[in-house]
Amino acid sequence: MLKLSLSLIYSFLLFWGYQFLQPHIAENSTNSVVAVDTLSNASAWPTQDIQVSNFASADLAPSPACIAVAATGEVFVGIDQIGSLGKTPGKGYILKLIDSNNDGRVDQQSKFAMVDNPRGIISLGDKLYVLHTVFSPETKKATGMDLVVFEDKNKDGIADGPSSPLIQHISSPKFLQSRGTDHATNGIRMGIDGWIYIAAGDFGFHNATDRSGKKITMLGGGIVRVRPDGTEMEVYTHGTRNIYDVAIDPYMNIFTRDNTNDGAGWNIRFSHHIQSGEYGYPLLFKHFTEEILPALVDVGGGSGTGSLFMDEPTWPAKYNQVPMMADWGNSILYIHRVTPDGASYTQKDETFIKLKQITDLDVDGSGRLYLAAWDGAGYSGNPNKGFVVRAVPKGWTYQAFPQVSQLSNDELAKLLQSNSAVARLNAQQELLTRDQKVTAAIAWKLAADKKAPLYARSAGIFTYAQVANEQGILQLVKLLADKDVKELAIRALADRKTKNKLVPIQPIILALQDASPRVRVSAAIALGRLGKQEAIPALLQVKVPNSFVAPPKDQEGPHATPNSAIIPAHVAVQALVKLNAVNACVKAISGPNSTIALWALRYMHQPTAVNGLIAAYKKSTNITFKKQILATLARLYKKEADYEGEYWWSTKPNGHGPYYKTVDWESSPIIKDFILAEFQKAKEADKAYFVDLNEKNQMEIAELGTAATNLAKDEPKVDLASIRNKKGQIGNASIEDIMLAMAQIKGNPATGRSLFTKQGCVVCHSLKSGETLKGPFMGQIGAIMSREQIAESILKPNASISQGFVTVLVTTKDKKEHMGFVTAESPDRIVMRDITGQITSIRTADIRSRKEMETSMMPDGLTNELSYEEFASLITFLSEQKK
Repeated sequence: MLKLSLSLIYSFLLFWGYQFLQPHIAENSTNSVVAVDTLSNASAWPTQDIQVSNFASADLAPSPACIAVAATGEVFVGIDQIGSLGKTPGKGYILKLIDSNNDGRVDQQSKFAMVDNPRGIISLGDKLYVLHTVFSPETKKATGMDLVVFEDKNKDGIADGPSSPLIQHISSPKFLQSRGTDHATNGIRMGIDGWIYIAAGDFGFHNATDRSGKKITMLGGGIVRVRPDGTEMEVYTHGTRNIYDVAIDPYMNIFTRDNTNDGAGWNIRFSHHIQSGEYGYPLLFKHFTEEILPALVDVGGGSGTGSLFMDEPTWPAKYNQVPMMADWGNSILYIHRVTPDGASYTQKDETFIKLKQITDLDVDGSGRLYLAAWDGAGYSGNPNKGFVVRAVPKGWTYQAFPQVSQLSNDELAKLLQSNSAVARLNAQQELLTRDQKVTAAIAWKLAADKKAPLYARSAGIFTYAQVANEQGILQLVKLLADKDVKELAIRALADRKTKNKLVPIQPIILALQDASPRVRVSAAIALGRLGKQEAIPALLQVKVPNSFVAPPKDQEGPHATPNSAIIPAHVAVQALVKLNAVNACVKAISGPNSTIALWALRYMHQPTAVNGLIAAYKKSTNITFKKQILATLARLYKKEADYEGEYWWSTKPNGHGPYYKTVDWESSPIIKDFILAEFQKAKEADKAYFVDLNEKNQMEIAELGTAATNLAKDEPKVDLASIRNKKGQIGNASIEDIMLAMAQIKGNPATGRSLFTKQGCVVCHSLKSGETLKGPFMGQIGAIMSREQIAESILKPNASISQGFVTVLVTTKDKKEHMGFVTAESPDRIVMRDITGQITSIRTADIRSRKEMETSMMPDGLTNELSYEEFASLITFLSEQKK
């Protein structure tokens, strides 16, 4: 979909148009009192503070996937009638809407440009940046995704000509072709540092190419950034599932809202992104969580879409300076109130506006917030569904935002100090087109002004960093003596690798000892970016906290619990890896800094690392230390195969980790021989440690006495076909009569629990997060669906099929057919469950064809034999599952 593992994640194979929001029924969340209104397109918002009105309906803005608003109020809507699963090009475009008399209604419109699958838009001056899927004119098949820029210098509402590509191929075409743009690359936003930040879904990409010819490859999801001219592309963070957008505050804190995982019991995760951070999805989520930067919270099921950090003075304080995060699956715009915690935050989320399948949001320079909604347009778009609404604070009055191109330098300097994020960014970008010396003087004066607000100084620092040449950047060193902006100055000094070669590292090394954890983290990141070996000894002295503990065997570690204490060491390790500090790490493993050195060596697949670890092991007599070395060697035994965009881990990935598709490398035989020799010498009671290492790291060394991980496990076998043939009260009644009866009969949840097993639900659905996951997870179904919705999804399983649980027909090379749904998948094999509950494990090399069916594997009639009372008991039991 719009990230379409999207909403139906935990539900029974439920109807896709699930309405989380019922008109006239308001839900209070946390501290936000949400009143009800009768507006057709928005069901609830705080009416005492905010006014919401219709702006554009489906006849004008069908299937809106993304939205951007110019500072001066022009609204650009990405119309996407291909949707997330459609594959037919020619159905998308950028629509430009204007409210020229500012009465809240569209009175001018134009098709700005034709693009397929628009997924992100930024409007700045006469430029419009667009991220979209590209199709071959000849084959009509997707060839990738591009970030492009259009221009409209004559201001006629239509792009002057074809777009200019900034990045090409930033999503893997194989999955765009086979699945559509559902887990592809999505929203874009520009930070005050001048970078365009791109939300990359976990399709990943191979050889994304920027305008300079630089190529990068990424397995999985994360954030990528690039300069507005299409150069200096780089990975910012990694290890997210399917983020749709980023929210960026005035100090370059970045927040995202992941999508729910179909089937693994992992939900929506709200995260604070710290540059160079590894967030772990899915390969480190189970057994290696000590290594990751965890999310701030798991907020349950849903599908995160557009994001915005609201920072506009026209908005009431309680709705300002907050990340606003849209959730398509829950049909809600959430506010996440973040509280500083070390180098990161804790959070408290609350409902703000309820909008049917909200996709995106953006705000203009006068404070008008525009929100786009999918409104049930389906997974392939719909010409009759979708809308845009406008939200403004009560008492708001329109104040025109100036055309920045017509302002003087002095006027732009004042605007750069504004308490409006829109004003600061637009003033900055206009100043960057003017005389560099003048702009540098304006920016520096603001950056150095200790009386100016911090948001204004931040704008000054990052404006100066963009306009100053390599020698001029050194001026920022002066700000390292100012504790209020020290963190920002360090970041700006190291930010551009094309400009940071002259930056002295000694002041930044000293910053590793600063009292502020944010400064220490900024310094560690900077030292990794500066690329100077002199920084390695200082980085090795960063302390690793006690929270650096691997999860117990067979237990999943925490990946959505704030852990600010781990951040300094985490980014220091990332810096050591970037600096290729293998020799220094080897020397350090026998000293006081052994923990961080061994942590960094986990990622250094070099013979020097292996030889150094073995030598240190042989010299040591400390049993605990020797086990740590063995664990590091076990991690290095395999490595991740080079990714070429030819596979994806699906909506139900094998999250065992630490790698997805493994290959041996030149030191693998040395590691194997050494570990086997130590295994043979070990006492019988100590051999289990080697067996556990073999399993945890998926080494697949047969001599250690354990087979390769078997994805299939014995499960109860229930003949669903025989159950459906029985007739009772439910089987003889119409669905309408059943629904009326369910409204009157409460049922007994204890009876429902036993029926969950008797009726075969247990075959395909788990109730506890620790259980083997099969079909859609039921442990939270009551938090997602009402009793009525649960009942309908059971009675009409084909009304919609939860993505990731479609029926699959696999034909093997020996002409055998296997029908069921895939319960686990790895590069080497898939595991399927059929209608009787039978488990089949199939090697991918043996598969001849694989086809997704249009009908659910869950047969209708499974509850036909039940009485009204029994059926009510079953749905009551399920409705109480809200963990």
